[in-house]
Amino acid sequence: MYPYNSLKLLLINALLFSFGNISGQVSDMSLSDCISYAYDNHPDIKVAQLQTRDAEWQLRENKAVGLPQFSAGIAYQYFLQRPGIPASALGFTGGSGDEKLAFSAFHSLTPTFSYNQLFFSNSYRVALKASEYYLDFVNQQLAVTRQALRNKVTDSYLPALLIAENLGVLDKNITNLEKLLGETKAINQAGFAEQLDVDRIELSLSTLRSERENLVRQREIAVNALKLVMGMPVKRDINPSDNLQNLLVTYADADLGSEPNFMNRAEYVQLLKSRELSTLQIDLNSKTWMPSINGFIQYQPGWQGGFGNKDADNFKKWYFIPSAIAGISVNVPIWDGGAAKARRERAIIGVQTIDAQKQTLENVITFEVDNARKQFLSARERVQNQQKNLDLAQRIYDTTQKKYKAGVGSSFEISQAEQQLYTAQQSLMQAQYDLLNARVAVKKALGVN
Repeated sequence: MYPYNSLKLLLINALLFSFGNISGQVSDMSLSDCISYAYDNHPDIKVAQLQTRDAEWQLRENKAVGLPQFSAGIAYQYFLQRPGIPASALGFTGGSGDEKLAFSAFHSLTPTFSYNQLFFSNSYRVALKASEYYLDFVNQQLAVTRQALRNKVTDSYLPALLIAENLGVLDKNITNLEKLLGETKAINQAGFAEQLDVDRIELSLSTLRSERENLVRQREIAVNALKLVMGMPVKRDINPSDNLQNLLVTYADADLGSEPNFMNRAEYVQLLKSRELSTLQIDLNSKTWMPSINGFIQYQPGWQGGFGNKDADNFKKWYFIPSAIAGISVNVPIWDGGAAKARRERAIIGVQTIDAQKQTLENVITFEVDNARKQFLSARERVQNQQKNLDLAQRIYDTTQKKYKAGVGSSFEISQAEQQLYTAQQSLMQAQYDLLNARVAVKKALGVN
């Protein structure tokens, strides 16, 4: 039996160990996983979604202006001194001569029920349409944010993936060199190889191990940058699980011939939505002569009490005195000093400015598509050339190993061939990375996922 304190300590250690295992878990994430996570968690997406919700409620708010408006209220009044005129002024005589005729009771209780309706207003019509256009605009802004975030995550994922691929190749080369070192040491102990051969291989192995440690640190930096772009806590551990070959297959369809469709670019569509909003300003300030028509109905079931003098018999009685009124008002602007014309001209200038920006954006998109396609062709050619170089370097390395094991080659040739092979592997991997980047760039320029 364990003492109580020892048992408690074991339980605490077990819990800490379990927590450490949970918190230390590494999540394998593909590029699509990273993009999905960013869509669900990045603050920019959340802000864009909140703006969309705000625009939806703004549209409802503007619609409510043209709907029937109902209100109710109640008011009580007590006259500390009632307005009136002397009775003698109206020809009444008698009494003390200083009596007056009051125009109101001491008490007044007036509930009010009102109905107001906007029948027509050009400003309301334009404002309602502007709210609908603005909702489309912010929805497009969300699409722009998603597209930009997708591109950022992709741009951050690929470097981390390239370093991971380099680590894999480096580990394979280290394993092969460790095996060669063991064989060379055995040959040296048997007296068939010099110590210099062992030292050269150990130097090459030490260089590769040092480079691997440097790559590990670079990978941590690249993965942390990826997590930052995704909106993920930096302390969380993830592992980019894709590989270059899989992504090259995924992005294999590089469109090299079709004309750019500007409507596939979210920022271009957003610019068009902005133009629609500006044209509404022209419409609004071109029809300032249009009237606004409002109607209303009001009902007041009032009660009044305290007529006459306080000593009179009817002073304590309350009388029901209702009233009702209905009306309509028409307001026609005549002259505003030229303010509407100035606003209209400014709105026209705004539309013309957007048209110039649209032309510039079309030119930029066309350039991006053409440039991305040319870079893709160059990258594809480099991959083909580097693949040939790697095949040649592999044959040289294999032949050099056979000669060395047969006793007709030197360790210097082995080291040189191994370095050439490693350089060819890195060059091919870099060329494949450039090709993948070029394929992604074509898709970005064309606005397709």
